[in-house]
Amino acid sequence: KMWRLSAFLRRCITTSSSKHCKKDSLFIIHPDVKEASADHRPVVALESTIITHGMPYPHNLSTAKEVEAIVRAEGAVSATIEILEGRIHVDLSSDELDFLAQSKTALKVSRRDLPYVISKGLSGGTTVSGTMIAAHRAGIPVFVTGGIGGVHRDGENALDVSADLTELGRTPIAVVSAGVKSMLDIGRTLEFLETQGVCVATYGDSKSFPAFFSRQSGFISLPCLQSSRSSRSSSTLSLRLQSGLPLAVLIPEEHAATGQQIEDTIQTAVTEASSKGVTGRDVIPFILQRVTELTEGKSLQANRALIHNNAKVGSRIACALSKHKKVKATSEVILRPKSQRTREQIVIGGINVDFIAKGTTKKLTNPGSVCQSFGGMGRNIAGILFISEFDNINHFLFFYLYVQVSQFEDQLASASLVVLDGNIPVSTIDYVCCIAKKHAVPVMFEPTDADKACKPFLSESWKALSYTSPNLAELCTMNHTLGLPTPTELPRSLEDVLGCIPVLSRPLLEHLHCVVVTLGALGPQKQKQKGWLCAIHYPALAVSAKETVNVSGAGDSFAGAMICVRMGLLAARTSLLSPHPIDPSLTADAIHPEKSHSQLWSNSTCVWMED
Repeated sequence: KMWRLSAFLRRCITTSSSKHCKKDSLFIIHPDVKEASADHRPVVALESTIITHGMPYPHNLSTAKEVEAIVRAEGAVSATIEILEGRIHVDLSSDELDFLAQSKTALKVSRRDLPYVISKGLSGGTTVSGTMIAAHRAGIPVFVTGGIGGVHRDGENALDVSADLTELGRTPIAVVSAGVKSMLDIGRTLEFLETQGVCVATYGDSKSFPAFFSRQSGFISLPCLQSSRSSRSSSTLSLRLQSGLPLAVLIPEEHAATGQQIEDTIQTAVTEASSKGVTGRDVIPFILQRVTELTEGKSLQANRALIHNNAKVGSRIACALSKHKKVKATSEVILRPKSQRTREQIVIGGINVDFIAKGTTKKLTNPGSVCQSFGGMGRNIAGILFISEFDNINHFLFFYLYVQVSQFEDQLASASLVVLDGNIPVSTIDYVCCIAKKHAVPVMFEPTDADKACKPFLSESWKALSYTSPNLAELCTMNHTLGLPTPTELPRSLEDVLGCIPVLSRPLLEHLHCVVVTLGALGPQKQKQKGWLCAIHYPALAVSAKETVNVSGAGDSFAGAMICVRMGLLAARTSLLSPHPIDPSLTADAIHPEKSHSQLWSNSTCVWMED
């Protein structure tokens, strides 16, 4: 039993395979959503429990498609969020949507249920809380739904409180709905949201907080938005209070009379539920079913009209937020004087403590030396950037966790260069590349080894890269991941190598500015594309086997100093001669090509050029 429990927990917390490079197997964002987010275009998240549990088939499917069409008609991109076979999908294809609408086994998935459903490979519709988590992860600031959950009647005794409320207290998403479902205790729900520090606002011509089908619940919300262009939602999210913003939209006047009749029917259904002992998560589905039956389908029609209205309002708010972001990005990044921009170079990677033991003889038991030093690709490159800076460039060193990196979006957006360590997770690479593309920040990717070289190329993230420095095997992996032909065996002779590399680099240079391929003892070859496609071979600097003390860190030294290839070669040579991955005594003068080591240089050769 303990073994099964531990296996279950491992599956719950595992987010990607450590053995092979794969797409983020648990979180799949549709390319249209990714592209829209990167371009600051409006995206609206939509929940899926309304499909799996809110309406019968085929009304659920037609309503879902109608809502998506309304979002698109208002100029935004729709993103229906759901779970299919243990994977969180942000936007579905038409076939996937149809499958979910007809599923008899789809679960209702809240925050609590996510680990279980994912670990078991099950399918389900996401509730408000589940959708908020996925939307925030995907970078979508606006979410449209029918109504939010709340404190159930008699909740002060049963402690039956929806997870939607605590999620609104910790996830910064604007949730556009028709308010709290009227079969709940609206007064206590608003009190609970106040305790969570959630700013509740009404959208419309009244401060009265709605009761879903009714324009009045007997309660008010002080903030009132009368236009989608109001800056309240933008300023609330910009404060980064880590809480959501529920916007309660009043039902349109033309549906208000029908809505009031439905409210009266709901009270009858609530009484029935209580008398039949229906409790917990079964209460709302029971009441909705009974109301549909008692109103002979009128409640279903009113519900669809209400959701359509929410979709219009939410899409307009998303469009207004998008315009605000574009103006902000333009004023902060493009129009800000160059002298006032931050000039930070950011390295996202890891730091290790290396222990290096070397024997002085070839005997099994022999005297030797043990050296301790700091290493890790992220740390090594950050150290070299600090040494080789020309422009008073600062550097930061982050660790692998996605959550940590996501807290520094402002620094990433204003950096002069971001360097990515190939050891970091695919999700972190995707996130950073999205931010970099959005703010036109150059990104350098250092693959570290052939197995990890594929990571940015599993999605469109690689198109945000500006520079990369693979070896020949890593370059082949990049091409193979893109589905391009690669040699079955790596060429051995210098002539064959120099002929192969430009062909493999050409597809990458459709989006990258420069590819530097390291060839060990043969030296690097640089491919650049700017009008002319050009490949230049730089012979390696001579280092004898006797001189070589430590081979760890030479590649990182080269990558870190690659502002100038000759500086990179000098830094790599210095690293080989030092017991440390990065020589502690390394200085800018020591690797400046015009100040030292002039006797080491061989002439670089342009081996390939094409218009």
